[in-house]
Amino acid sequence: MADAGAATTPLDSRKLDAVLFDMDGVVTRTASIHAAAWKQTFDTLLKSRSAAANSFLPFDIEVDYRRYVDGKPRLDGVVSFLASRGITLPHGEPDDGPADETVWGLGNRKDRLLQRLLRSRGVEVFETTVEFITYLKKAGLRIGVFSASRNAEQVLAAAKVLSLFDAKVDGVDADHLGLPGKPHPATLLELARRLGAEPGRCAVVEDSIAGVHAGRAGGFGVVIGVNRSSSQGAMLEAGAGVEVMDLGEVRLVSGTD
Repeated sequence: MADAGAATTPLDSRKLDAVLFDMDGVVTRTASIHAAAWKQTFDTLLKSRSAAANSFLPFDIEVDYRRYVDGKPRLDGVVSFLASRGITLPHGEPDDGPADETVWGLGNRKDRLLQRLLRSRGVEVFETTVEFITYLKKAGLRIGVFSASRNAEQVLAAAKVLSLFDAKVDGVDADHLGLPGKPHPATLLELARRLGAEPGRCAVVEDSIAGVHAGRAGGFGVVIGVNRSSSQGAMLEAGAGVEVMDLGEVRLVSGTD
């Protein structure tokens, strides 16, 4: 938790039964790996479509990743970014190869690159997030984790934090249940249901703009925006009730503290 005497952000424990955590960028340090895989995927396509060397405009991790891809299901991210560049591709089929210029092909290319990067870099966690989760569990709150990734369980297990969570909803679950991705709140609402908690009695912890929008749209009690790379206030502008740079800044209060 935050150092003694450091500025802290209070969270009223009387209003909460559960806390829902996004995985990439909040629990695990994998957002940068996802961004790198997306950049390799899209830059290959963009280079192949450049009529001349000086017409190539690469995928920008700071702008394009956060605006069009971050927090969204893989195929939604492909369509969203391509639309921003005026590119339309056939949807294709789930078994399309990574060299196929289809939405599924690009999604599969990104997944293959992600797997390679995860093997080479490993999976690290944000220690302050793990400490915060432990702190919340000791206070009796139920803890859930959500992700658009179909590899979420593998990532959490590799990071040795899967057992921290009472429930999970990931890309596999979303596909099975037909749940739309963020900014639609469906996956968050399903996670709250699995935790046995009303949305209004849950806090959502997110580092993506799409995730903040989902938390707001779902009527959750509070949305905590973890701002690790955007300009100050970006999460508040997106609708978060609280913005912090790190979860070590947050502590529970009972209303009488």
